[in-house]
Amino acid sequence: MSAIKGLQQVVLTIAGSDPSGGAGIQADLKTFTAIGVYGGAVISSLTVQNTQGVFGVQAVDPAFVKDQIYRVLSDLNVSHIKIGMLGSAAVSESICDALADFSGEIIYDPVLVSSSGRQLIDQGGYDAVRAHLLGICTVLTPNLPELFLLTKKNCTHKDSLLAAAETVLQQYGKLRSVIITGGHFRPEEKSISDYLVTAPGASRNVGYKEISHPRIASHNTHGTGCTFSAAFTAYHLLTGDDSEAFQRATDYMAAIIKKSAPFKIGHGTGPLMHHLK
Repeated sequence: MSAIKGLQQVVLTIAGSDPSGGAGIQADLKTFTAIGVYGGAVISSLTVQNTQGVFGVQAVDPAFVKDQIYRVLSDLNVSHIKIGMLGSAAVSESICDALADFSGEIIYDPVLVSSSGRQLIDQGGYDAVRAHLLGICTVLTPNLPELFLLTKKNCTHKDSLLAAAETVLQQYGKLRSVIITGGHFRPEEKSISDYLVTAPGASRNVGYKEISHPRIASHNTHGTGCTFSAAFTAYHLLTGDDSEAFQRATDYMAAIIKKSAPFKIGHGTGPLMHHLK
């Protein structure tokens, strides 16, 4: 499947639903709108959650997920797909089947465990992601705990996290870039570094770009991983460049985290105010 000439390019998110509106499908669509691209949405799983945690997860029927994808791709001019929470190994496999002929960008945010510690995919899902899903992706956007779950490599300093990203790039031929968000790395430090690790060309020589920015004190960080990955996807549609999209997504996150800090929504970890871009 390829972009349809003459039609407006759009983004499709395939992810779980957050009824409190801070993460998942809801955060993705808010981000796309704030940045200025049109987004469709395929729901892969349902959750019972709010700002205080995730209390239940139910994967959508894999055939139903697959049919959602087919119907959207047969109608909308989708150039970029962002994948988030899957819910089960069967859903992961159905997504891979549905996207077998898709020739655009596939950006995967490996949402495997919630920030409150709730497992968001069944045990077989880890194997399904490694065996199938990562093989069709062009960009991966993990935080440090997610990078560890995928590689089993402890990232205690910059060289080790870059090495973990390099391992993933060498293992999956279609994967072009790994973006590591550093908010979980040394939380006592006053600055955060995010990394774009890229394997350019056929040589597979890995280079990287680092962006450092002040750590912003805020209780409103629910859905930051989903939002960053969605922002990168939207900016990549607009620019067609990994480095530029990485820079603009990082700037977007810094701006909305700062602007969202004064608000009080819910009784737990509050959401971002995506519209305050």
